[in-house]
Order: sequence, then C-alpha cells, then structure tokens
Amino acid sequence: MTQKKPPRLLLLQIRDEVRVRQEEHESFAQYCELPKECIDIHNVFDKPEFGLEIVAGYDALLVGGASEASVGEPDRYPFVPASIALMRDCIGQGVPVFASCFGFQLAVLALGGTIIKDESGFEMGSIPISLHPNAAQDILMHDLPNPFMAIAVHRERSVECPPGAVELAFTQPCCHAFKVIDKPFWAFQFHPEVDRACLVERLSIFKEQYTDGDDHLEEVLAGAVETPWSNHLLRSFVERVVLA
Repeated sequence: MTQKKPPRLLLLQIRDEVRVRQEEHESFAQYCELPKECIDIHNVFDKPEFGLEIVAGYDALLVGGASEASVGEPDRYPFVPASIALMRDCIGQGVPVFASCFGFQLAVLALGGTIIKDESGFEMGSIPISLHPNAAQDILMHDLPNPFMAIAVHRERSVECPPGAVELAFTQPCCHAFKVIDKPFWAFQFHPEVDRACLVERLSIFKEQYTDGDDHLEEVLAGAVETPWSNHLLRSFVERVVLA
C-alpha cells in the first residue's frame, strides 16, 4: 500500500506578539496532529500585501485569530482588505479553508455579511456552543455533542450566518460556525486550536485588552474547562477534507 505524503498547509497568521506567534503555530500543529514542519506561515504584519499566489502548492489554508487588529479598520490595517480578497479567491477556486475567530470575521465580510463590535459584555472563556440542525449533515460537525464547549475570546461578531453559507453552530449573541455552500470552506468564531492552557497564556498576555483587571482575569480563568470536541475539529478537517 502506498503511504500518503503528509499534507502541506499554510497558516495565514495575524499575530504581532512574538510569544503568541510561536504558540499559535504550535497549537494548530498540535490539533491538526501534524509536525510543525507541515504548516508554513504567512504573517500579515510582516507581509501585508498578498494574493491567491500565497496558497499555491498547499493542500489547505488555515486562518488564525488576532488580538492586535480589527476587521473594521481596513485603513489602519492594510492586510484586512488583502485577507478578505484572499477569502473570496479561495472560495472561488475551491481551496480548502479552516478559519478561526478573526478568520471567521474576514470570511463573513468576504461573503457580504456584517460584523459588529462589542465594547463590553463580549464572549470570553470556555463557553457552550449549540449546534444548528444543519450540523447533522456536516462532514466536520455531525458527530459533536450538542452543546459542546469551546474557547471564545472576541470583541467583534456576526449576528447572522452570511449569504452563501449554511449555519452550523451558534450562541445567543452570534453565529459561531458556518460552511460555504458547495465549497470546502469552514469558519468558526470560537477557537478550535485553543485549549484551556492556551487560553490562560493568551489572556495573561492580553489581559488589558479583554479584562477589567486581575480579579476579572482570575474569574474568567477559574471557570475555564477543557474543550476536546472543539479541538478535534482541526484533525477532522485534515482527515476528512484535506487527506480525503
């Protein structure tokens, strides 16, 4: 039997902080269950201008989160329009995509949806995510429990599933997962690549942006739990989409 070659994935990374750059790369590799060498990086803070050519030769695109940028400020962050254009091109060309958090928001805008910003009361920590009935037919989410726990830390959100996609998961405030119709493109507002330990590290680094101080941080972290079903989504994407 001929053994399949390991897939080659590209991570579109929207991280400026050095420690988080490294940790995000390691987290995606861990939950894809692939060596880090299988996942290359295009960091938009280093190279803000790019197009579809960056995914040439890769089997799939991963898009990560961001704590130092906003999809609502394209003039301040010139990589936002380039990232949205890349999402549209990947959809048009049928490139397999797994987008998390900031990547979800980029995908919403690429499909003509709307993102709103919360100044307070936003989702943060490990939270229960409900499955939409559509998830029962989805190749990645059909075998998840309802609800399942996932890590979410975001100040921007989409209330509704964008046009051209089917909703797969939600919370009361927002749509949390969708798939583009007839395309191998999934987007998640929560963080499938983040577990409890990673949440502790990330919030400790960015506590001034997301919390009201040490007491608030401790409260969020005290309620955090492990999120194995959410974390398993990346391996499902590799096995059921990329390697299939």
